[in-house]
Amino acid sequence: MRPALLLTAGLLIVAAAVVAAVYFWSPQANLRVTTGPPGSTAYRFITAFASVTEANHPRIHIKLVQVADLAASAKAIEDHATDLGIVRSDAVIPTNGETIAILRRDVVAFVVPAKSPIDKIPALAGKTIGIPQGPLQTYNEQTLDSILSYYNIPAKAVKRVFLPLAEIGAAVHDKQVAAVLAVGPMGPGEVVDVVGAVKLATKGAPGILAIDEADAINKRFPGLESIDVPAGAFRGRPPTPDDTVTTLAVTYRFVAPNTMLDVVAGAIARSIFTTKAQLVAKTPLASQIEAPDPDDKNPVLPVHPGVAAYLNSGEQSFFDEFQKYFYLGGIALSLGGSATALLVGRLSRKKSESDLRQIDRLIELADKALTAQTSSELKALEEELNRIIAWFVKGQASGAADSTAFSIAIAHAQHAIEKQRDALRQGQTGSIATTIGGQNEEKK
Repeated sequence: MRPALLLTAGLLIVAAAVVAAVYFWSPQANLRVTTGPPGSTAYRFITAFASVTEANHPRIHIKLVQVADLAASAKAIEDHATDLGIVRSDAVIPTNGETIAILRRDVVAFVVPAKSPIDKIPALAGKTIGIPQGPLQTYNEQTLDSILSYYNIPAKAVKRVFLPLAEIGAAVHDKQVAAVLAVGPMGPGEVVDVVGAVKLATKGAPGILAIDEADAINKRFPGLESIDVPAGAFRGRPPTPDDTVTTLAVTYRFVAPNTMLDVVAGAIARSIFTTKAQLVAKTPLASQIEAPDPDDKNPVLPVHPGVAAYLNSGEQSFFDEFQKYFYLGGIALSLGGSATALLVGRLSRKKSESDLRQIDRLIELADKALTAQTSSELKALEEELNRIIAWFVKGQASGAADSTAFSIAIAHAQHAIEKQRDALRQGQTGSIATTIGGQNEEKK
């Protein structure tokens, strides 16, 4: 029974060590986060996020993973090559992606010059649209094609040209383009820059085309959301737009794979939202961060359950949430230790019963040996004894056999066999001597 007790004690010590390790060294997380090329908007934001997060949460370590563009960031999430990445809602999205935070909400604005005859999206058919040059121009062109397809306007029916910002005003003034598609925030950004360029070149307040079907478009293209742009959102005196306009928006999101633990996702969200002021101090890009709606049922990039739980429960810390995992882990270890001890106990009892049966058999061999009448009977008993001795030696090698009891029982059986063999040998000798003596008497 001693080996079983030692094994049980060892398992319990290991379990206690694991619990202690979890307690003292958790919670922590090592996160791989995608960035854009150095100098890009994504790169500036991610480096600021990494700096602030590690400063406030020493147990969270961030490794930057450079990718070429938004499509590569989405693929890295889908392939589980990274834990976090920036994804645009209407571009390439990972099928397993879930939202941690909304980093920016950009308005899709069709900017037209003052007194333009174009007042609705269908009126763009047959016209030329300017798109500002830049790293996002391909995604913006795809957004244009999605919107046109809703109105059953073939992509080839609307010509598009990519222009540097400095040339956009002149292109509108010279009627080279009928409108400009700009995608940017309500504030400093691409839309404001385009509105300013058009206003300067045409000496009039540009307009923003209303998209009254925005909700319907959202149902067909969930990555495009309906948004109301208030008067003057892009330029004042005179304001652009001059009244509230309904249009579309795209969102840039911090996304994680759906396999990320809820406690980790909640901790990341909490870190972002509670350190927003520190992030803004490092980069103004962080000023537009917002929490996702935990009740949003959008099938594209849904809110991560861990983030939804954090937003619904309020200021619950990473450690407080982790206590649940720690408690459940402790229960699992305790149950595992108890089950192991029970199993070891049963195995030990079975082993003891097997040992006793072998010892009983050795005693039976000794008893049979003392009553054996022939050498062949003793030989059969001796062969069985040798098999038991072989079994015992193997048990000794693995530390599983009780050497004291077996040694006594084996010696007892061996002694009985040898004693009876001597007795049979002496009996045969005595019988031969008697026969020879009788023959001699007859001769006399």
